[in-house]
Amino acid sequence: MEKTDTIIFTHGDSDGVCSGAIAKSAYPDARIYFTSPVSLYNRLDMAEDYDNIIICDIAVDERSCVNLYNKINDIASRANVTYIDHHPLPRMCWDEPWFYHDLNTCAAELTYKAFKSLLERDIRRIAVYGAIGDYRDNTPAIKKWTRDWDKRSLYFQAGTLIQALQYVGRNYDFKREIINPLSNDLIPSEIPNLIPYAKKASRIEEDLRIRVKELVHPLHSVAYVLDPEGYLSKSAIYAASYGRKGIGIAAEHRKNKASYDLSLRSRNSSVDINLLLRDIAPQYGGSGGGHPVAAGARIPEEKLDAFLQEFDRRVTVAETEKEDL
Repeated sequence: MEKTDTIIFTHGDSDGVCSGAIAKSAYPDARIYFTSPVSLYNRLDMAEDYDNIIICDIAVDERSCVNLYNKINDIASRANVTYIDHHPLPRMCWDEPWFYHDLNTCAAELTYKAFKSLLERDIRRIAVYGAIGDYRDNTPAIKKWTRDWDKRSLYFQAGTLIQALQYVGRNYDFKREIINPLSNDLIPSEIPNLIPYAKKASRIEEDLRIRVKELVHPLHSVAYVLDPEGYLSKSAIYAASYGRKGIGIAAEHRKNKASYDLSLRSRNSSVDINLLLRDIAPQYGGSGGGHPVAAGARIPEEKLDAFLQEFDRRVTVAETEKEDL
């Protein structure tokens, strides 16, 4: 395989794909690989022969943060490293020149700012897509950039990309094919297969919405749905909506892992679900984290009910305490 000077590791959601496309626009010959917080440490072994390593939208896994930090510092001693992220950090501080971090933006906006000198001005549009997909389209920069286009068109293009990426799931080869034209600022509706995939995803989502409406279980402060047979993040949103609660949880059983994968979404709760998950999930043999209003977890199957009851109790206590202030 022919080698290039740059390798890009990014996340597979819409913000990660947009971040990867922006980085590839800055370095057109770069190779793209998708990874996750738990896999990044091992994935970095692939960077051994590269002079320029870019990491986008990969949260720092709390369990391996010390080893990961040391490994990246070692790589940075011989190569150029740019690590761009917007997820909450573990308690360990990462104060290094190679680490670009901001909790208040999406990774795509940060990536554009990091490589601005190497990019065409119109590539900001890709950052807007990423911001819309990550619910971070209200930052000063994104609101300013949005004014350069028809906002309605931007949301149509972003929606097409978001829905299509949801439909293809873990098909990373296809996502790599999307990044190439996207990095050249081709609008998503012109990228082959995105429109039909987006339409299929929307049909699945509509069926899912109706199913969650029938299956949702409201507790005191959260509502949850088990095995919704569809997109977990969207299921969590609809669980909150139809359960009439501030936080929704969708849980999918993973038989081969004897556990449940959870997606959590907050629509009007004052509780930071990332911090709450990081505290509670390990008590039940699981792990979890993410953003204050959007997070994920993995909980052993035999502990799920106890976890849900405790999470609901803690949310109730936290919300009550804030109301009393």
